[in-house]
Amino acid sequence: MTAPLTPSQPPQDQPPHDPWQAAAHPSGATPPYGYEEDGPGMKSEVRQAAVIMVAVAVSGVLLGLLWMWLAPRVPLISDGRVVYLSDTEGEQAIGVDGTFTLLALGFGAVSGVVVFLLRKRGGIALVVGLALGSLLGALLAWRAGIWLGPETDVAAHARSVGKGIVFDAPLELKAKGTLLAWPVAALAVHLGLTALFGPRDPDPYQESAPYEGPRSDGHPEGMSS
Repeated sequence: MTAPLTPSQPPQDQPPHDPWQAAAHPSGATPPYGYEEDGPGMKSEVRQAAVIMVAVAVSGVLLGLLWMWLAPRVPLISDGRVVYLSDTEGEQAIGVDGTFTLLALGFGAVSGVVVFLLRKRGGIALVVGLALGSLLGALLAWRAGIWLGPETDVAAHARSVGKGIVFDAPLELKAKGTLLAWPVAALAVHLGLTALFGPRDPDPYQESAPYEGPRSDGHPEGMSS
């Protein structure tokens, strides 16, 4: 009695042996496309982004103080009835906007660097938190500078100082687009640092062993005759 010539089938509960897969992954490791990067969960990332957003926004108070201190003053004068510009040819108003813009760009660069150093892995939630915090910080700096600066009621201020006395106009941003200087600078610096120095994702094609083709004896690599 002879044994059947047909090859025996592997048990249904075990996958058939694939020599090509064994050759590509001799250690039995998971293929590169199954690679999952370890890292904090989405809740942790959102929590970190919220902390960064609040911290960056609160620093807008410092920007407002610096703006109030460094911005040029716009001189006004009253004749008892109407308030005029004391220096009609002055460019102090332009200097007020320019000072805020330069300070906001500096704060944006610093905040982008600090956030990158604190968490180099980056992430969409982190970038959104940085952008929102920067915008809120610029708005807070604008309102804080106006509130802490010269009197905003020009008529009352003119009456208090008297006729013919020069006094400072309240701080004011003529170009509201300067409020975007901080978030634009922060995102540009952070994304640039992430692209240059951030961690790189592994290349799945470098992790897998290259296929060298069948051997000269007709068998694939990794198989014995």
